Amino acid sequence: MKAVLHIENVSKSYVLGKIEVPVLNDINLTINEGEFAAIMGPSGSGKSTLMNIIGCLDRPTSGKIVIADMDISKLSEIELARIRGKKIGFVFQTFNLISRLTAQKNVELPMVYQDVPGKMRDKRAKALLELLGLGERTAHKPAELSGGQRQRVAIARALANEPEIILADEPTGNLDSKTGQEIMQIFDKLHSEGRTILMVTHDRELADNCDRIIRLKDGKINLKT
Repeated sequence: MKAVLHIENVSKSYVLGKIEVPVLNDINLTINEGEFAAIMGPSGSGKSTLMNIIGCLDRPTSGKIVIADMDISKLSEIELARIRGKKIGFVFQTFNLISRLTAQKNVELPMVYQDVPGKMRDKRAKALLELLGLGERTAHKPAELSGGQRQRVAIARALANEPEIILADEPTGNLDSKTGQEIMQIFDKLHSEGRTILMVTHDRELADNCDRIIRLKDGKINLKT
C-alpha cells in the first residue's frame, strides 16, 4: 500500500526559560492511503503536539516528516501553509467555524486560500453540504445550526480541497452520543470511499471502529494494534 504519511525519528521539545521540556520522543509511524487510524493516550501524552506537527501547524525539533511523497520537515512557513491548505483537512472538537459566515462560505474558505475560482467554489461547497445532508442549510450561520450540523459543516470544509489526509481532533467530543454516532457514520463512509483519516479520541468504542489504534504515552508510541 502507498504511504500517505511517514514519520521518522520525530522528537519535539519546548524550551521554558532554561528548562527543555520533551513532548515527543523518537516517533516512528507510517499511515497508508485509505487507512482510518485512531490516536489515543492520556492527557499530556503528546497527542495534540503530534497532530499539530502532522498538520503543519508546528515543527519537530528533530526528525523527518513526509506527506504525499514530500518532505515537509524543512519547508518555509509559506510552503508549509500551502501544503497545509492543500494536503490536510482539519476537523476540530469545537468546530472552529467563523460565526459571521454562512455554512456555504465557511466551506468555501479553504478554497479561497487556494485561489479556486468563485463559480467552482460555489458549486463544490453546495455539493459537499448536500452530500452531508445540509443542502437546505447553506445560507445558515453557525449560531442557527445544531452541534451536529456545525460538525457536518466542518467536515465539508475539511473536504473542500480534496486533502490527502483528514485530521480529526476529538470530532465527537462536544456532541451527545446519538449525534456523535451520526458523525462517526460520516467518517466511516469517507473511509469506505478511500479517504485517509487520522483521529484523536479518548473514546475506546470509537477507536475500536478504526483500522488501527496508535497509543501514545509519555511522548512515545506505546502500542500499535
